[in-house]
Amino acid sequence: MGKPTGFLEFTRELPKKRDPQQRIHDYKEIEMPFSEQDSQRQAARCMDCGTPFCHSGCPLGNIIPEFNDAVYEQNWGYAYEILSTTNNFPEFTGRICPAPCEASCVLGINKPPVAIEFIEKSIAEVAFEKGYVTPKPPKVRTGKRVAVVGSGPAGLAAAAQLNKAGHTVTVFERADQIGGLLRYGIPDFKLEKWTIDRRLAVMEAEGITFKTGVNVGVDLTAKDLLDQFDLVMLTGGSTVPRDLPIPGRNLKGVYPAMEFLSQQNKRVAERPVQVNHRGVPYSDGELWATGKNVVVIGGGDTGSDCVGTSNRHGATSVTQIELMPMPPKDRATNTPWPNWPMMLRTSTSHEEGCERHWSINTKEFIGDENGNLKALRIVDLTWENRDGRMQMVELPGSEREIPCELALLAAGFLHPEHNGLLDDLGLEYDERGNVKATNYQTTTNPNVFTAGDMRRGQSLVVWAISEGREAARAADCYLMGETMLEAKAVSLLETA
Repeated sequence: MGKPTGFLEFTRELPKKRDPQQRIHDYKEIEMPFSEQDSQRQAARCMDCGTPFCHSGCPLGNIIPEFNDAVYEQNWGYAYEILSTTNNFPEFTGRICPAPCEASCVLGINKPPVAIEFIEKSIAEVAFEKGYVTPKPPKVRTGKRVAVVGSGPAGLAAAAQLNKAGHTVTVFERADQIGGLLRYGIPDFKLEKWTIDRRLAVMEAEGITFKTGVNVGVDLTAKDLLDQFDLVMLTGGSTVPRDLPIPGRNLKGVYPAMEFLSQQNKRVAERPVQVNHRGVPYSDGELWATGKNVVVIGGGDTGSDCVGTSNRHGATSVTQIELMPMPPKDRATNTPWPNWPMMLRTSTSHEEGCERHWSINTKEFIGDENGNLKALRIVDLTWENRDGRMQMVELPGSEREIPCELALLAAGFLHPEHNGLLDDLGLEYDERGNVKATNYQTTTNPNVFTAGDMRRGQSLVVWAISEGREAARAADCYLMGETMLEAKAVSLLETA
């Protein structure tokens, strides 16, 4: 514990953000530069709570009080050493994680929690600046070859861990750049892509091979993959979007959110925008919100990203609608501490300009005589408890039309794409359509493992990193002929 009275002396402070009306004219990250002294003060707020619930709140199990102490002591090298033992990419989670650890912070019971996410980002940035992040290739190679299919956070974490174990790792990505969701799903104003390139340079120097533009299952068949590698790790993510099959769905102007977001990320990167990640041309060409009434259907993070991007395009208006009721402004009673709280969250994109509405159902997309979207027919809802289940009921007389020339579907994702590689491998799927596995090992082929959204369903980046790390551990045990119990025993002996 760095400063016993720190939580009494300092208040929670986060980096200041650029003015909303200025930042909507570019795609740079919105936070202002931080100082090491700012981080030190925030780390001083970490109290001697006895049982640090932040550990259990973090899917990675980050050792948070210890790296807070190191930051307070300005021992940045030690802080990064502690953090990197559990998190391969703190520069990503320090920017885009919703920080479930902070929701579990003991100080957060009656005061604002410790700014753990900000401290994590500070540690990562100082570590890169001071040269603490250096390539550490394995001293000995096992001779085992591993293919990682998909280069999102789960795939990158799995690749990093398997490479550390001495296996020869090749990462395949069907898009033209490595990063998956980090690269083409998250806008640059939340995560600038030089942060990815910086980390990839370290991973390449450690011996990991990256191959882009390879659609595994087409360019490289499932049989070839199994023949050429001792183990295959599938980390392709949950990529099939939840559709809205209502009248007018095929009108020009109705698109999945990720198609809209990925195009803008390509523009910022000065990459070809005409084709999607599979190299297939977009059916309606480039998507712009400029001068349009935009309606984002879905109230989550992806919808928020669409709001921020639409404002930067110069949309006439931006409206976000959500099927569910408006959450409470404070922590709901049914999600008490230390659980992740159900409550209203306002993102930086919302601050830039957006009308938000809850308990709204979209009934129809309305088009003009040329097949272009011109309006939405919506209706207000009320939610009633019927036989123990919440049922939505339309409010009589509330049906109406609102102008809309661009509707973005941001209602989440269903499951990974089955057609192609997964079906060719003969994999089983669970009741939600995700790849079925036991301890990350697929149920139909012991040489095929899976992790991330492809296995557990759509989730957070921090969960994807955790999945990749755990799957890599299970895969390493399998490759080396060990059981997980034996591996844990060896790990305990090494750390004793």
